[in-house]
Amino acid sequence: MKKGIVYLIPSVISPDTAEQVLAPQIPAVVKNTHYFIAETIRESRRFISSLKLGVDISQLQFEKVDKNTQDAETEKYLMPALKGHNIGVLSDAGCPGVADPGAQVARIAHKLGLQVIPLVGPSSLLLALMASGMNGQSFAFNGYLPIDQKEATNKIKLFEKTSRTNNQTQLFIETPYRSDRTFDILLKSLNKNSLLCIAKDITGKNEFIKTMPVQKWENQNLIIGKEPTVFLFLAN
Repeated sequence: MKKGIVYLIPSVISPDTAEQVLAPQIPAVVKNTHYFIAETIRESRRFISSLKLGVDISQLQFEKVDKNTQDAETEKYLMPALKGHNIGVLSDAGCPGVADPGAQVARIAHKLGLQVIPLVGPSSLLLALMASGMNGQSFAFNGYLPIDQKEATNKIKLFEKTSRTNNQTQLFIETPYRSDRTFDILLKSLNKNSLLCIAKDITGKNEFIKTMPVQKWENQNLIIGKEPTVFLFLAN
């Protein structure tokens, strides 16, 4: 029996942008897929509905995979692919597998001998890096900073040292309600000559991407607000 394909399906980063940021292949794949593995089922249902494909959402099968999902459970969710059914993997926003539990699904799919196909769509990390003007030949994504301010400061200084030694761009993200706090910690922790990029609401109506030395940011009085934001810096 021919095995199904595991498709990694990007979703929008910002609402109402599907026509601008999603490859035409995505609606076609979604329309012909009946099994989905989702980071959040409600968000995935909403995303599929927004594509207006004429599919009956109630007839689709969804399984949830998050950071607490065990490998054995994920393997069970992939069983339909072993029986010839395609499976779509959906993140809440952007590309599955990048800062996302979809990586676990892809890893186990490979273990089972399934074909994994990534589809083209928006990645806030790559879009921010592209627009930052920083080194795109060497970069590192570091996830989230520690919540504790002292630990966050120490991490930033460690990343900055690595950036200076390797000429390497450092990227990380933050929960939107902590974005302004993180921005403040960055200004206090980084060298004044280091380049800092703030990339918020990428692809959205409030998109803002700007790169300047830290000492110039200190005079901007920027308020990020509760917008999804990517932070990047490069030691100068």
